[in-house]
Amino acid sequence: MNQSLSDMEHPLSQFRYCPKCGSEHFKVHNEKSKQCADCGFIYYFNPSSATVALILNEKNELLVCRRAKDPAKGTLDLPGGFIDMNETGEEGVAREVLEETGLKVEKTTYLFTLPNIYVYSGFPVHTLDMFFLCRVKDTSHIAAMDDAADAFFVPLMEIHPEDFGLDSIRKGLDMFIHSNSPSYS
Repeated sequence: MNQSLSDMEHPLSQFRYCPKCGSEHFKVHNEKSKQCADCGFIYYFNPSSATVALILNEKNELLVCRRAKDPAKGTLDLPGGFIDMNETGEEGVAREVLEETGLKVEKTTYLFTLPNIYVYSGFPVHTLDMFFLCRVKDTSHIAAMDDAADAFFVPLMEIHPEDFGLDSIRKGLDMFIHSNSPSYS
């Protein structure tokens, strides 16, 4: 899964100037950083934190959304998104679920993480996607909002990961479905 630097473009190739002093002598230091030849500043490229919510109702149906925006506009997705500054993963997933579906998360259970590359405005953002099983207060009042064009429940047995537009979501769904998926409780 890991590619060498020679196999791909450096993750900071789009950054030409040092963010500290503005020098254009900002060169590759190693596979995950660049260093300024003028001021010595080293910038390490680390993944952004993102969340994914797996929400089951009492019928063992999974809440899915349809993406309202690119990337993968119009494809199926799960609620979630980037974590804000000074926010925990649990707070971030609860906020994203509320923003995208109007549902209030009562409990989160961390499941696993997956690395991902999320292309935003043509820029590849390396993320670490944290998957949470979320219990919500009331599954009967869903409202698609924010990044979600639609939100609805699908029986877990009818979920096909290949129908989802983002790579980490497909992989995560496959892991979730083929594990001993917890039921709604």
